[in-house]
Amino acid sequence: MSKLVVDQKTVYELFGNKNAYFLIPDYQRPYAWDEVECQTLWNDIFSFAIPENDYSKFNNDDEYFLGPIVTFDNNNKKEVIDGQQRLTTLLLLLRAFYCSFGTMADENSLATKQMIEACIWKTNEFNKPDMNVLKIDSEVASDEHKEEFLSILKTGIVEDKMKSNYAVNYRFFQKKIEEFLHTYPTYYPYLPIRIMKNCILLPIEAESQDTALRIFSTLNDRGKPLSDADIFKAQLYKHYSLKGEKDTFIKRWKALESKCNEIYHPISGTPMDEAFTRYMYYERAKMGIKSSTTEALRKFYEKDSYALLKNDLTFDNIVDLTDFWESVSKQDEERFSDDVLKKLFILNYAPNGMWTYFVSVYYLSNKDRGGLLEEGAFLSFLEKTIAFIWTYAVTNPGVNSLRTPVYAEMISVVKHDNVDFADYLFDEKTTRTSFDNYVFTNNRGITKSMLTWWAYHNKDQSLIPLDTTLEIEHIYAKNRFENEKSLSNAAVIEKLGNKSLLEKRINIRASDYRFNDKKKYYQGFEGSRGYKPGTCISDLKCLANAKENFEEKDINNRTKEILDAFFEYLKSNSLIALA
Repeated sequence: MSKLVVDQKTVYELFGNKNAYFLIPDYQRPYAWDEVECQTLWNDIFSFAIPENDYSKFNNDDEYFLGPIVTFDNNNKKEVIDGQQRLTTLLLLLRAFYCSFGTMADENSLATKQMIEACIWKTNEFNKPDMNVLKIDSEVASDEHKEEFLSILKTGIVEDKMKSNYAVNYRFFQKKIEEFLHTYPTYYPYLPIRIMKNCILLPIEAESQDTALRIFSTLNDRGKPLSDADIFKAQLYKHYSLKGEKDTFIKRWKALESKCNEIYHPISGTPMDEAFTRYMYYERAKMGIKSSTTEALRKFYEKDSYALLKNDLTFDNIVDLTDFWESVSKQDEERFSDDVLKKLFILNYAPNGMWTYFVSVYYLSNKDRGGLLEEGAFLSFLEKTIAFIWTYAVTNPGVNSLRTPVYAEMISVVKHDNVDFADYLFDEKTTRTSFDNYVFTNNRGITKSMLTWWAYHNKDQSLIPLDTTLEIEHIYAKNRFENEKSLSNAAVIEKLGNKSLLEKRINIRASDYRFNDKKKYYQGFEGSRGYKPGTCISDLKCLANAKENFEEKDINNRTKEILDAFFEYLKSNSLIALA
């Protein structure tokens, strides 16, 4: 079990310790506090130290808790995992106080200045500060202004050209201190001394980075915990810095981060984590890893001192892969044919996200130098992927069960072998029984998946924009059944044949009507406020044009039609085992 050192300390005890040296590591995010946070901190500290605007009402035994600081020891430096915003701001505040004392020579002022010196600079055995050796350093890779922070701490000077948050906040504290001096001149020595001696921090020192990160994730319910991608950024930053490509890397990283934030929306982790995850499956497949137990993302990349991240191809491939998924998200007609975009749309409604990893592996294994794929082969791959994942979701529900066959096929992809799922073909009779008995309720992901596949089974179906909000429509309305009791049983309502995709804007209006009344909403009609366009779902339009009523026999016939067509689809993709 990892050991922790937890010991409540005053600001002075934490910073003033002769051995204190804090490092803001390169994987941390840039300093982000602005005047809003600084105003809150100032108000809180001032109210605590000068209660009711009267220094004499302060109780020397009172304490004000500023929060935890999570660190781990890294070569005698306290590497900061949580608390960098707080630590940085406190040092800027103390530096502003230090400047304000100027040439004050009274005993209290000299004692306070000496305490502040011990918090900001390294001191010798006679408590004399070395003004060039600070007790904090910043290596944040993407912080363009960290040199301003270190300069302000060393010199106390903030130049007009400085526009960083460090400079803005330092000016803010200078202004507040000046106002305080003017309003309460006799109280002045009490405020900084009470900040250092009565404001409390809770330093938590862990044995390792892993332990410190876990503690941070547990404690921090306001800020964003460091992601795996933050750790990877630090390693990549070091690698490209050694090559003399630091600035180029930072520019590329920021562009990648912006793109990931736009296109990836993972259930857990950050969008940048998702980029590294999708690439990880490609590397796993090249290593021949079939195991259905997937390593944690950071554990995978940290092997051999992050050797994979030190390979230039890795970052290039992650950027390239993200460009591919950006093209998918934008339905790029220059990069993909209409047929490919339709299959990708169907996959976007897959019952789980495994397909994104599978397609990522395929792309990286088969792209040409221009990042393009051979259309026929890619289309065939997508067709087989849809057919297999949809069927497996019914016969073997659960994303974890899908890992075994898909991981095996990922290896086939990187070897450029046929993707045929040969070891996982479906028995037609038992699989059809599974589909016939399956209850396609709306809360099951496969229901919308099947309806999306069926919508595009209609050759006249045009490509639907990905940002269209589609819901599941009960053609024979639920409320109609509850009111009329005209079906043999309630289960008929949930059959696939009674369902279709439908735009949300139409579904809200048409939800409770009889079929004959719904038809105009499906087809489009002229209303009192102009023309109301119908649905983009071609199959539903065809149904509205062909029928006046939609009853139980129509539900049953349509259910059979959908399932018959799907099993023909399975056969055409060679996924039915031969008798």
